[in-house]
Amino acid sequence: MERKEGLSEIEVREAAEKVAPAVLVVMGVSGAGKSTIAAELHRILGWPFQEGDDLHPPANAEKMRTGKPLDDVDRLPWLRAVARWIDGQLATRAPGIITCSDLKRAYRDLTIGNRRGVRLVYLKAEQPVLLQRILARQHRYMVPSLLQSQLDALEEPDADEHPVTVTTQGSVAETVLEVLRRLGE
Repeated sequence: MERKEGLSEIEVREAAEKVAPAVLVVMGVSGAGKSTIAAELHRILGWPFQEGDDLHPPANAEKMRTGKPLDDVDRLPWLRAVARWIDGQLATRAPGIITCSDLKRAYRDLTIGNRRGVRLVYLKAEQPVLLQRILARQHRYMVPSLLQSQLDALEEPDADEHPVTVTTQGSVAETVLEVLRRLGE
């Protein structure tokens, strides 16, 4: 996503003021913009931010670094760590933002489930856009060849999960403003 000026900081602040405190789980496949959008939400809202990738066990990072996709067994300790971070925020009644691919409904049932005060933000983009972004960046362990395995595993959120779904084809500023507006509805 390109950064594009043109949206006023006033528009962003007005949209942010309408967002109720919550724990935001920013989900999507690699290249969807999770880290970028979450970092901007952190900057604007001032809520604590946890990069979900940092919670992966070293074995997961090494497996991905070598181009091997994670399976459900690999992901379980990571998803539990994400859930613990969310529970920690909720226990202290603090808002927060965490990134997590949360590709399957079963994963989201573990990380979000029926927890009150958690909002799911689903970022999506077309495969050519995702691949272009992945090829243009440096990531510690997510290699471009893993994108297809993520797309194959993806189960888009159902309406009963109440996702805020935003397509990330525009600029970072436009995407963040759309997320804020949708969260404030």
